[in-house]
Amino acid sequence: MTDTPGPGAQDPRPQPTRPHGAAGGGGSGLPENMAGALSYLLGPLTGIAFFVIDRERPFVRFHAVQSIAVTIAWVALWVAFMILNMALSAIPVLGWIVGLLLSLGVSVAGFALWLFLMYQAYSGNRWAIPGLAPHVERIAAEAGEPPAG
Repeated sequence: MTDTPGPGAQDPRPQPTRPHGAAGGGGSGLPENMAGALSYLLGPLTGIAFFVIDRERPFVRFHAVQSIAVTIAWVALWVAFMILNMALSAIPVLGWIVGLLLSLGVSVAGFALWLFLMYQAYSGNRWAIPGLAPHVERIAAEAGEPPAG
């Protein structure tokens, strides 16, 4: 006699579960939440990598595009702050102090945003940055469409 259940009976053995946010491995073989979080790890490098590798998964594609967009916006912001710091450096002592404090504040805010976006993706949330959201959503949606032909 075997201990396997007959037809229609439920299998009493525990079934394996997937990690939170997982919908199966895509091109990367990682769960969606992990791939989405790793899209932010090295900015545009991992963003582009996951955009290409996991193109068929909307959640990962969204976070990959957002990672690229945030990096582009971040570089533009830093260029503006460099120009502002050059202008502030014309003011003796006070200009240097204000420039240093602004740079420090922006750096800490950027680091916090980076960690927050990685956490949101890992938690399975599709949190979009206000202002960038319409562009990120459009690009991510267009990239997932099959080629016209």
